[in-house]
Amino acid sequence: MDVPHTVAAALDDRPVAGRRCLEAGAGVGNATAGLLANGAARVYAVTNDRDHARTTRRRVGDSIADSDGDADDVGDRLAVLEADLRSIPLPDGSVDLISAHGLCNVLEPAALSAVAEELSRVAVPGAQLVVDDYDPLPDDAAIAELFAVENAASELARGRPALTFYPAGFLRRFFAGHGWEFRRERTLLEPVPWTESHVSAHADRAASMAAGNPGEPGDTLAATARRLKTEIGSESVGRMYGLAFRLPD
Repeated sequence: MDVPHTVAAALDDRPVAGRRCLEAGAGVGNATAGLLANGAARVYAVTNDRDHARTTRRRVGDSIADSDGDADDVGDRLAVLEADLRSIPLPDGSVDLISAHGLCNVLEPAALSAVAEELSRVAVPGAQLVVDDYDPLPDDAAIAELFAVENAASELARGRPALTFYPAGFLRRFFAGHGWEFRRERTLLEPVPWTESHVSAHADRAASMAAGNPGEPGDTLAATARRLKTEIGSESVGRMYGLAFRLPD
């Protein structure tokens, strides 16, 4: 499995080799692949999404290319855990490095606080934390309107937003408040390429949530999501950043 360059750039100055690592919010396993390619002794890929867990096992579970480009048998170095990040099934002080790649933007503030507490609990003293996420989009970005529609549909359907874009400075202070020492910040993408597949996925999700609430608000949101999907196509805008922290000894 190829490692996206954003993951590679986020990890290239972190001490991964030989470490016990946690990918918080496995998604499709991109950070898991990056950690394994950089020589992690073991990676716990945690997600509460069964489809994501299945995808990570399929894409990463057999072999990946290591840092020299050679085939690397993952074997027993990977454990995919289907679990809520607010209750990680690992003991206290069990991991040396945590990667949260594109996680925070899908957590509303209350969930973000609960997850941060769990990440701090499972980390050993001296552990590393890598947080990669997106700055808030400019108000005039077309995709910002789509994300606003998605959030409105999510509020209607679930009572909480689907997406929250935290500025890099906020997450620096936030994790410092949970005991992590800030080490560095870098830009991973600028502008961010929101491809047609990204736009389509967000529009379809917004329309689906809105359609589950029949009536004028739901119908209007669903129609707006479908319209924006066609109008936007793709857009390159915004910034993805990478933050690194260390837990004091």
